[in-house]
Amino acid sequence: MSKLNFYKVLEAELKRVDEAKVAKRQEKVIEKFNDDFFPKAVINGREYAIFNSNDYLGLRFFEELRSGEAEAAGKYGTGPGAVRFISGTMKVYKDLEKKVAGFHYREEAMVFSSAFAANLAVIACLSKGQSKDSLLSGQTLIVSDELNHRSIIDGVRVAGLAKEQKLIYKHLDYASLEQVLEENLGKFKRVLVVTDGIFSMLGEYADVGRLEKICRQFNGRFEEGVFLIVDDSHGVGACGESGRGCEELTGGKADILVGTFGKAFGSDGGYAVGNKILIDYLREAAATYIYSNSISPGVAGAALAAVRLVDSAKGKKLLRQLEENISLFKKLMKKYGFTMAADSVHPIQPVLIADPFKTKALTDKLFAKGYLVTNINYPVVPKGKDEIRVQISAAQSREDIEKFAREAAAARES
Repeated sequence: MSKLNFYKVLEAELKRVDEAKVAKRQEKVIEKFNDDFFPKAVINGREYAIFNSNDYLGLRFFEELRSGEAEAAGKYGTGPGAVRFISGTMKVYKDLEKKVAGFHYREEAMVFSSAFAANLAVIACLSKGQSKDSLLSGQTLIVSDELNHRSIIDGVRVAGLAKEQKLIYKHLDYASLEQVLEENLGKFKRVLVVTDGIFSMLGEYADVGRLEKICRQFNGRFEEGVFLIVDDSHGVGACGESGRGCEELTGGKADILVGTFGKAFGSDGGYAVGNKILIDYLREAAATYIYSNSISPGVAGAALAAVRLVDSAKGKKLLRQLEENISLFKKLMKKYGFTMAADSVHPIQPVLIADPFKTKALTDKLFAKGYLVTNINYPVVPKGKDEIRVQISAAQSREDIEKFAREAAAARES
């Protein structure tokens, strides 16, 4: 009977979520994609234009990635077999790590199963002291932007630090960060400053250059220094003249940069780049690397092909096309009277609605018109900040974007 009581609790929570129009479990099942340059998703036999994908350059459908995946799977099989320290490391993983390290101008890189797993590992491992007991001994202070991604929040939780060792600074407020650091001088040996690169709800970006400067200013005032950790999963491949993300956009450099192959690179898996000693230490300490299988060899082959493509003339052309598409979309949506996130120079272009019921209604109307978009509601965003998160791609044509803007305006009025 006890289990039945618990099931009733769960049923009540699911009912609350459904009535609030914020349910996320009813995913649309995509049967296949058609063969257009900008492929449409096929759902129940009908084609839908994709305006809710993190594949910002359209690379997951490129022949270079398909060939890279097939070649690696042909050499190494469909799965990794076991974790790397047990069954050995396939060359495709080492080639990928070397290439992505070079792409970010770093000494070393390591591949994780996801960027989420990378954040958990980096934050927890770099928080530790030299002994087991020092984990809660006041050695490390973590200072985090108040709107950081859930993976960063969970990374801080996994670190297991005391409450006074886990502080936040106001969102994108670097004077607030300086104040937190100033107030904690003499209390800790080491500081980790952690931030998203692109904040994925509004497309805002962190000023990595400014953050690096602040960390340098305080570095000598803490016994073991101040380290900057940036998760630029949404920025890499989508921002900057050559696709190197927020570091390129702002002229800064993190001590550890976390990224993903699962967004603009069109493949899957996460990674971290940094100097050799930091990455060597993470290979010895990161549980989500040591005890978890890597991405499949085929996925690694696709990711390697993607990094090579972005780091080429073809990649730069795609980045320019993406920038043009973003500018066109913002111009048209404003013309039709939509409220946009003014500061977003990123493919994430939120349409601000501010009401969960209106947001869901407009999402449903657009789906009926043949468009895939996603409504974002509390608790993913604060109450009253409900939005439709439209995501632009270099693969979309001018006609695709113009038609979407017209259809969105018509759906709002219907």
